[in-house]
Amino acid sequence: MIERDWLNIMKKIGFIGCGKMASAIINGILSFSDSYSVMGSEISEEFAQASSKRLDIDVLTDNKELVKNSDIIFIATKPNQAVDVLEEIKEYTNSQKLVVSICAGVTLSKIENILKNTRVIRIMPNTPALVKLGMFGVCPGSCAKNEDVEEIENLLNSIGRCITVNEHQMDIVTAISGSGPAFFYQVIEDMARAGEKLGLDYEKSLILAAQTALGSAQMIFNRGETTVQTLIDNVATKGGCTFVGIEEMKNKNSADLFYSVIEKTTKKASELGK
Repeated sequence: MIERDWLNIMKKIGFIGCGKMASAIINGILSFSDSYSVMGSEISEEFAQASSKRLDIDVLTDNKELVKNSDIIFIATKPNQAVDVLEEIKEYTNSQKLVVSICAGVTLSKIENILKNTRVIRIMPNTPALVKLGMFGVCPGSCAKNEDVEEIENLLNSIGRCITVNEHQMDIVTAISGSGPAFFYQVIEDMARAGEKLGLDYEKSLILAAQTALGSAQMIFNRGETTVQTLIDNVATKGGCTFVGIEEMKNKNSADLFYSVIEKTTKKASELGK
């Protein structure tokens, strides 16, 4: 394990679970500020040693010890493991500690019913956080303070963007941004394969589709008062080749397709924590 002096650290952050998403957040925190010390916990000594080496932090195998020595605790387990972990640590949480859950489908009420009088924030991350282009939905619990939300958003903004939403909207966030990367991967792959079928090398088609997706997303962020429909119209001039493509998307009911995708994913997300 890596030895660190915890006595001179302003805030101590602990992660129960050091998987890919937790690792992205940990790396973001460590690169964002030296005002935090980060440690983790894992289910076995083997996993703990591997995570410690990979992240260059102390990783324990004792969740209770981690909670006792942390000001902010991230619950980064699989959703179906969350309740067991919360029951395990509940006697070591209190109003002085902030608990942040990244577990899809596990509601604030479920967490707060176990962790009495504890400040809780629920977040929904996504995998592009691994390349510091993540998207996070943030939802504060009943005991969370405004400064708690601000602190967590500042940390998460080091690896992406944040929006604050209400509890009943979190499953929609899960569907759009949590699951969304896979949907965009599928669209990019489909475009690339179409290019391949039409005679262009697959890897070149993939670069074209991926870079175009990246640039188009940035155009949306830079649009100011311009609507997305105007951005579409600026490319799809009537009678042109892009216009024909947009008409084909409309004829194939792409809007209905994506509504169905998001609706079904939202419903599934709501079932995960039950």
